[in-house]
Amino acid sequence: MDKQLVAAEQEIKKLTDKLPLLKKEIGKVIVGQEETIEHMLITFLAGGHALLEGVPGLAKTLLIKTISQAIDLKFNRIQFTPDLMPSDIVGTEILEEDHTTGKKFFKFNKGPIFANIVLADEINRTPPKTQAALLEAMQEFEVTYSGKTYEMDRPFFILATQNPIEQSGTFPLPEAQQDRFLFYIKIGYPTAKEEKNILKNTTGTHRPKVEKIISGPEIIRLQELVREVHISDDLIGYVSDLVRATRPETTNSDFVKQWVGWGAGPRAGQAMILTAKARALQEGRFSVTLEDLKHVAFPVLRHRVIVNFRAEAEGIDSDAVTKELLEKSKVNVK
Repeated sequence: MDKQLVAAEQEIKKLTDKLPLLKKEIGKVIVGQEETIEHMLITFLAGGHALLEGVPGLAKTLLIKTISQAIDLKFNRIQFTPDLMPSDIVGTEILEEDHTTGKKFFKFNKGPIFANIVLADEINRTPPKTQAALLEAMQEFEVTYSGKTYEMDRPFFILATQNPIEQSGTFPLPEAQQDRFLFYIKIGYPTAKEEKNILKNTTGTHRPKVEKIISGPEIIRLQELVREVHISDDLIGYVSDLVRATRPETTNSDFVKQWVGWGAGPRAGQAMILTAKARALQEGRFSVTLEDLKHVAFPVLRHRVIVNFRAEAEGIDSDAVTKELLEKSKVNVK
C-alpha cells in the first residue's frame, strides 16, 4: 500500500479516535444528555454554531463550559442582559496617547467575541439590536468596526443558550438571526435515574477535573475531513426534495400548505448535508446514510420552518411538520 495513503489513514484514525474520548470527558460532569452532546460535537465538526433551548437548571451553560474545557481553545462567556450594548460584545475604540510623540490616536479594544468558543448565555434576554452584533461574526467570521475589518481566529463557534420565549423578560430571536445557527437543540428534563445521579453527583465534595482532549488545529483538520465524506446523488436529491417540501408554494403536502407560513431556505439543505457528514465521521464512516439525514433533520429544520398562527393555536410546531415530511418522504438509495 502507498506510504502516503497509510499515513493519511493513520492520521484520520488518530483524530476520529479522539471523539469518543471527548464524549467520555464531557460525561465526567454532564449526566445523560447523550443526544445533546452528540449534536454539539456535530456542530463543532461541521464548523457551525448552535442554539440550545431549555428551561433554567438543565445545565445548558455547564455543558458548554465543560466542552470548552475539554477542547484546547480560547473560551469567553458573555452574559446577555437587557442593558447589554453591541460594543460590549464586539469591542470599542478608546483614545490613547503616544508618549514619544504626544499624538493621540484611537485604538480598537477587542471585545469578548474575539475567542474560539463564545458562550452567548441567555441570548434572548437582550434586545434585537444587541443580538444583531453577532450576525457578521457568525456568517463571515469577521467583525467590522469604524470602517475596519477584524478577522476572527479559527476555529470559531458561537454556542448560545436561551430560555423558552414564553417566559417573561425575553426577546425572541429574529428569523434571520436564527438561520445563522447550524443546529437548534432543545434540551428536555432528565429521566428519573439521571436526575437521581445528578443530585448525588452535585451535592457532595467530588469535583471532577476535565482534561484537554483535542486541540484547535485538530478540530480544523476534522472539519476538512467532514467535507471529504461521500454522499450519493440520490441522497442529495432527497435533501433537496425534503427542503422544498417545507415551502407552501412548492410542496405537495397538504399538511404543509395548511400549517406552514414560511419554509426553509437553501441554507437548510447545506446544513443537513454537512451535519449528516459530520455524524457519519463521528461514527467512523466515510459515507452518509439516509439515517444520518433523518437524524439531523429536526435540529436543522426546527428554526427554519415557520408555522402559521393557526398552527400555533393548535399546538403544531415545526417538529411536527418535519416528522410529517420524513414519514411521507421517499427515496431510492442504491
